[in-house]
Amino acid sequence: MTETGSTVAPERRHVRPFGMRDKVGYMFGDFGNDMTFMIQAFFMLVYFTRVVGIDPLHIGALVAGVRVLDAFTDVGMGRLVDTMRPARDGKFKPWIRRIAIPVALSSALLFQPFIADWAYGAKLAWMIGFYILWGSVFYTAINIPYGSMASVISDRAEHRAELSVWRSTGAQLAFLLVSTAMPLVVFDGPNVLADRFGLAAILMAVMAVVFYALLYFNVEERVVVPPKPAGERMGFFKLMGSLFTNRALLAIVVAALLLLLGNLFNGQVASFLYLDYFGQGQLQSIASLAATLPAFVLVVVTAPLVRRFGKTEMGIVGVALYVGGMLANYFLRPAFPVFVVLFAIASFGLAVFNFLIWAFIVDVIDYQEVRSGQRDDGTVYALYSWARKMGQAASSLLGGIGLTAIGYQATAAQQTPETIEGIWMLFNLVPALFLLGTLLVLIFWYPLRKNVVRENEAILAERRAAVPGTVAADAAE
Repeated sequence: MTETGSTVAPERRHVRPFGMRDKVGYMFGDFGNDMTFMIQAFFMLVYFTRVVGIDPLHIGALVAGVRVLDAFTDVGMGRLVDTMRPARDGKFKPWIRRIAIPVALSSALLFQPFIADWAYGAKLAWMIGFYILWGSVFYTAINIPYGSMASVISDRAEHRAELSVWRSTGAQLAFLLVSTAMPLVVFDGPNVLADRFGLAAILMAVMAVVFYALLYFNVEERVVVPPKPAGERMGFFKLMGSLFTNRALLAIVVAALLLLLGNLFNGQVASFLYLDYFGQGQLQSIASLAATLPAFVLVVVTAPLVRRFGKTEMGIVGVALYVGGMLANYFLRPAFPVFVVLFAIASFGLAVFNFLIWAFIVDVIDYQEVRSGQRDDGTVYALYSWARKMGQAASSLLGGIGLTAIGYQATAAQQTPETIEGIWMLFNLVPALFLLGTLLVLIFWYPLRKNVVRENEAILAERRAAVPGTVAADAAE
């Protein structure tokens, strides 16, 4: 095995060629992540506001504060996986088996409704404690290795694009399950059913562990790049300086931050739209189903389209489609059936970008290696992950601020007409403006067009062929 700082490559056992088993297995990893992530992202605000009775500003402040904490835990986890001695089952896979149960258990405990009758301070302490334990500790410890793993499953750009598509397919399936099934289970007209929330959280935690197991037993790490000796590796601060001058990393971080601000802000207020604007919470299932199903065509068409046009080029078209669809909904104010059609079109455009985002990150990791001569998969991914979490935090904070600004009253039997109009604006216009920022970043700032990605891949292949002990991906099936 490789000790930290050693130039000796790990003992290499034979692994099967890259193929469908890896793609499906990697998909289940995102499915596992999202069983705990999506209940936090889409239902935490409505649950703790309507069931537990927490002030939405307190919820938003918690999420924002914890995401600042994640700046340290994410980067720390990235450095740990980059420098720690690999285990027999690889550099990243061991973390899946270590953390699967703790991350699922902490999520389930967060949403247990027996705290609703406690004193306000006790309820607040429970929410803060378990949210930090879930997000800043366990979710970080499993998500950073999982996301970084794509760079060692294969060294081929087309394989990595396929892994990104399959990972995003897992996210879409998880979204379909959570966003369509959860409202049917936990909402009854305009009411929120507290006991069912707790049971749903437990069930999702069990499913998360099963999906993590499917990831672990079906994915192989194939690319082994021996770390440089400790004396030759960039120090932490020098590495950070190098990363913060990486134009591709900075651009994708800003693009992702704006995208998440828009998309998750939309998710934060979605339940309020259907409960209060349309007056029927279960309509959320219909809209979510219509918005999610068309995206599965991307599983078939994305790989050939990427080969022809490139990832960045496709992402630009997809984000533009989202912005257009959401603005059309806002200004046209259609009835529910037309609203669903336009929302589905916008969601399909967003899915085009989301299906490719993880391949973007691997391209950025390669770009950093070309620039620095050092492989830092975990650290680069950790910085991107932290940016995503900042987007999540800001969306939660802005969700609380937005609801407060439009005069939302959690205990009111019916909201005022001005508040109803505000909910419509928060759901449609605000996300469109954030995604317009993403579009501009992709067009004018992000540098990794199709030809640059191919050049970087060739440079790294030549370098690895010249370094003894480096192991590249096996041939595909």
